Amino acid sequence: MKLIHRYRAGMPQLGFTGLSENWLLKECGHLHWQALAAHAGREHPDFHDDHGGRSYAAFTAIRLQAYGFDAVEENDEFEICSALCRTGAVRHFSTHCVGRGDARLAQVSMSSTFVTRGEARNNRSVARAALAALPGEVSPMPADAAQMLQMGKRIRAGDSAMMQSLTAADSEAIEFLPCPNGDFNGADFLYFASFQAFVDRAEWQRCRFDEPPVVTSRSLFYYGNVDLGDAVRIRVMGESENEQGIRHWTEVTRNSDGEKIADVITEKHWRRR
Repeated sequence: MKLIHRYRAGMPQLGFTGLSENWLLKECGHLHWQALAAHAGREHPDFHDDHGGRSYAAFTAIRLQAYGFDAVEENDEFEICSALCRTGAVRHFSTHCVGRGDARLAQVSMSSTFVTRGEARNNRSVARAALAALPGEVSPMPADAAQMLQMGKRIRAGDSAMMQSLTAADSEAIEFLPCPNGDFNGADFLYFASFQAFVDRAEWQRCRFDEPPVVTSRSLFYYGNVDLGDAVRIRVMGESENEQGIRHWTEVTRNSDGEKIADVITEKHWRRR
């Protein structure tokens, strides 16, 4: 089942370098959530685990491939074509193709699993949920999903071959205290799109380019979350820069216990106005 949504680029959809990556991630996350409800034959995405507890779809991996965000301007029309399939007992995978006319602007691939809290408002007690009565057939895992899964495993294991083109970064971690009004979602989790925002803020704080580069690809792998009041540390593990653009591998850790909660691989090209 495919769903098509149409948009006109305005201030919420745009940023300094064109189409807003942060807006797009949030919108695709919303479309993924709505598609989960449709896939389960429900009017609204209201899911509970086998014990009656509220259950949410937590993203485990996201892959963005962008093909010219800086070409999108105010009032440009574009569309997002979304498709979702079930890849496991509580796992789902969606793709969101962004296009403007015949031009392809981006593809966002998203893998999620249903989770629940063991203790109210304790995001460190989150565990995979059991939903035995979840409707919908399990499909073979798409090649994109399998590739993303394998890449995430290798990066989390510290496979240096994955980052052989990067030079070790000699930089201190940059700390952010997530704000409840902007960085957490309505389910009281640190919002998945906030990870991308922290990495970009850290990049800008370190580099402050004369001309900000435009995202070409972003891979995010999520392992945990934080509670309100806990800070996160952003550390660049490896990076490279050439005439085409920049690339870096960033770790996100939880300040309270030093636990790594995400890896983020970023590629950007220099902007050509």
